[in-house]
Amino acid sequence: MKLRKVTAASATVFALALTATACGGDNNEGGGAGDSKTITVGIKFDQPGLGQKTPQGYAGFDVDVATYVAKKLGYNADQIEWKEAKSADRETMLQRGDVDFIAATYSITPERQEKVDFAGPYLLAHQDVLVRADDNSIKSPADLNNKKLCSVTGSTSAQNVKEKLAPKADLQQYPTYSACLSGLQNKAIDALTTDDSILAGYAAQAQFKGKFKLGGFKMTNENYGIGVKKGSDLKADIDKALEAMVADGAWQKAVDKNLGPANYKNEPAPKIGDIKS
Repeated sequence: MKLRKVTAASATVFALALTATACGGDNNEGGGAGDSKTITVGIKFDQPGLGQKTPQGYAGFDVDVATYVAKKLGYNADQIEWKEAKSADRETMLQRGDVDFIAATYSITPERQEKVDFAGPYLLAHQDVLVRADDNSIKSPADLNNKKLCSVTGSTSAQNVKEKLAPKADLQQYPTYSACLSGLQNKAIDALTTDDSILAGYAAQAQFKGKFKLGGFKMTNENYGIGVKKGSDLKADIDKALEAMVADGAWQKAVDKNLGPANYKNEPAPKIGDIKS
């Protein structure tokens, strides 16, 4: 009888220990999502200093912003699944639910706001041009008339120049900025236009040092936002995360780390909802 009592008591203790262990296994300090879950984030894969896929992983200012936001949403860095978000595909990716949010130099425009929602903005950039260092023929936007001007398919940058500043520009649309850069280097095109932050990232790469220069034209305001599916509850939570990133200094550190080497003079962090026209 005594042996049976000890055995029963031991069984009870063992069962309680198993229960406690099982409950403890649900505790995930990285956030409420749980270790088995992931969040899918769209970024650029070919933009140095902003969003770039490298042999060591993913790097750039947008990547740092997205990683910070994901952590505030309850996901560790290793719970993020990165997907390439090309300019022409971003709205479709969000509408189909391919990604949870997109941080990919995604300028907030009225046309895009009809299709998706935006948190932010989190960076104010300006449209500029990149030209060869030895080309002194482009001193103002008007000088782009009759020049071969490149930007990527789906981007608003080159169309802005053609419609508002240089109507005779010969518009060339390539699939990626890297392709535009190759065309600029081999003289297939005369100028590459997009945001100054993106252009600075390319010009600062070691292999291109001294080969290109920025025009210094602040042709537009580009308000970078984080895109989410229309009506998504994530928008409010991402806005809070962005405010926290600015408040604790992580935003400025990310700018300095990723764009500082290119001598990029960033605007102050924009306030949530403050979209400069």
